[in-house]
Amino acid sequence: MPKERDGVVLYWRPGCPYCMKMRLLLKFTRLRHTKVNIWKDSEAAAFVRSVADGNETVPTLTVAGRAMVNPSKKRLMEAVGTYAPDALPQDR
Repeated sequence: MPKERDGVVLYWRPGCPYCMKMRLLLKFTRLRHTKVNIWKDSEAAAFVRSVADGNETVPTLTVAGRAMVNPSKKRLMEAVGTYAPDALPQDR
Protein backbone atom coordinates (compact mmCIF):
# COMPACT_ATOMS: atom_id res chain seq x y z
CA MET A 1 0.00 0.00 0.00
CA PRO A 2 1.39 3.42 -0.83
CA LYS A 3 2.53 5.25 2.31
CA GLU A 4 0.40 3.90 5.12
CA ARG A 5 -2.41 6.41 5.56
CA ASP A 6 -4.75 6.68 8.49
CA GLY A 7 -8.39 7.52 8.07
CA VAL A 8 -10.20 7.35 4.75
CA VAL A 9 -8.40 7.31 1.39
CA LEU A 10 -10.25 7.38 -1.93
CA TYR A 11 -8.43 5.93 -4.94
CA TRP A 12 -10.07 7.28 -8.10
CA ARG A 13 -9.47 8.22 -11.72
CA PRO A 14 -10.84 10.98 -13.96
CA GLY A 15 -13.89 10.15 -16.06
CA CYS A 16 -15.14 7.39 -13.75
CA PRO A 17 -18.85 7.95 -12.98
CA TYR A 18 -18.67 5.66 -9.94
CA CYS A 19 -15.80 7.75 -8.59
CA MET A 20 -17.82 10.92 -9.05
CA LYS A 21 -20.70 9.34 -7.13
CA MET A 22 -18.32 8.33 -4.31
CA ARG A 23 -16.69 11.78 -4.25
CA LEU A 24 -20.15 13.35 -3.86
CA LEU A 25 -21.04 10.88 -1.11
CA LEU A 26 -17.84 11.76 0.74
CA LYS A 27 -18.56 15.47 0.33
CA PHE A 28 -22.16 15.25 1.56
CA THR A 29 -21.32 12.98 4.51
CA ARG A 30 -18.44 15.37 5.31
CA LEU A 31 -16.05 12.51 6.01
CA ARG A 32 -12.46 13.68 6.22
CA HIS A 33 -10.56 11.88 3.49
CA THR A 34 -7.63 11.98 1.11
CA LYS A 35 -8.06 11.58 -2.66
CA VAL A 36 -5.46 9.76 -4.77
CA ASN A 37 -5.69 9.80 -8.58
CA ILE A 38 -4.40 6.40 -9.71
CA TRP A 39 -3.52 7.80 -13.15
CA LYS A 40 -1.02 10.14 -11.51
CA ASP A 41 0.31 7.79 -8.84
CA SER A 42 1.72 4.47 -10.08
CA GLU A 43 2.12 3.11 -6.54
CA ALA A 44 -1.55 3.81 -5.86
CA ALA A 45 -2.54 2.10 -9.13
CA ALA A 46 -0.46 -0.95 -8.15
CA PHE A 47 -2.12 -0.97 -4.72
CA VAL A 48 -5.60 -0.89 -6.28
CA ARG A 49 -4.66 -3.79 -8.59
CA SER A 50 -3.37 -5.73 -5.56
CA VAL A 51 -6.75 -5.53 -3.79
CA ALA A 52 -9.01 -5.74 -6.87
CA ASP A 53 -7.98 -9.05 -8.44
CA GLY A 54 -5.44 -7.38 -10.75
CA ASN A 55 -7.87 -4.75 -12.01
CA GLU A 56 -7.80 -1.00 -11.56
CA THR A 57 -11.32 -1.04 -10.13
CA VAL A 58 -12.26 2.34 -8.75
CA PRO A 59 -13.47 3.74 -6.54
CA THR A 60 -11.39 1.79 -4.08
CA LEU A 61 -11.15 3.13 -0.56
CA THR A 62 -9.12 2.31 2.49
CA VAL A 63 -10.44 2.89 5.97
CA ALA A 64 -7.56 2.82 8.45
CA GLY A 65 -5.66 0.69 5.95
CA ARG A 66 -8.52 -1.75 5.23
CA ALA A 67 -9.30 -1.92 1.51
CA MET A 68 -12.84 -1.72 0.17
CA VAL A 69 -13.52 -1.98 -3.57
CA ASN A 70 -16.54 0.10 -4.63
CA PRO A 71 -18.26 -0.12 -1.23
CA SER A 72 -21.85 0.88 -0.55
CA LYS A 73 -22.49 3.93 1.62
CA LYS A 74 -23.68 1.65 4.44
CA ARG A 75 -20.56 -0.53 4.31
CA LEU A 76 -18.28 2.50 4.15
CA MET A 77 -19.96 4.28 7.07
CA GLU A 78 -19.88 1.11 9.19
CA ALA A 79 -16.15 0.72 8.51
CA VAL A 80 -15.47 4.37 9.32
CA GLY A 81 -17.46 4.14 12.55
CA THR A 82 -15.50 1.05 13.59
CA TYR A 83 -11.96 1.76 12.35
CA ALA A 84 -11.66 5.51 11.72
CA PRO A 85 -14.20 7.42 13.81
CA ASP A 86 -11.92 10.50 13.72
CA ALA A 87 -12.88 10.87 10.03
CA LEU A 88 -16.50 11.53 10.98
CA PRO A 89 -17.71 15.16 11.14
CA GLN A 90 -17.10 16.65 14.59
CA ASP A 91 -20.57 18.22 14.91
CA ARG A 92 -22.54 14.97 14.74
